[in-house]
Amino acid sequence: MTPEPSSPLPWPAAGDFVWHAEDIDPARPSLMMFFHLECAGCVSRGIPFMKRLHAQYGEQVNFVAVHTSRGHRHLDREEILPTLLHFAQKFARLPFPVALDVDGSLAEAYATEGTPHWTALEGGEVVRSIYGSQDNAQTRLEYWLAEVTQGAG
Repeated sequence: MTPEPSSPLPWPAAGDFVWHAEDIDPARPSLMMFFHLECAGCVSRGIPFMKRLHAQYGEQVNFVAVHTSRGHRHLDREEILPTLLHFAQKFARLPFPVALDVDGSLAEAYATEGTPHWTALEGGEVVRSIYGSQDNAQTRLEYWLAEVTQGAG
């Protein structure tokens, strides 16, 4: 399910970015992954896959990981922020921006089906919306990235 094309989609607000917010170039296509630290598929497959994609396409595409409470146990910002920062900085050593969607409203606006959920954007428009982190989802994301970066760089 993709969001209604007629409604403008939100982007994480400046205060929602908790890690590497300066690395975003609005002129580039973007890949957002909605995830939750208590989601095994997110932590074991989604995040490592996104790191590999970032290593290959990070100069041409924005990568943003959005920690969301949608579909998961709600944690206040003060509860999740220290754990999320530790994860981003010390455990996973994420090379891309991380945003915090405390109330799940950003994930809801993008009509996520759960976590991990990937949203590909070009010119502010959703061009792909993919749920999951298994081979089929990964292949679809790799095809989009190859297509969108073709001839770039």
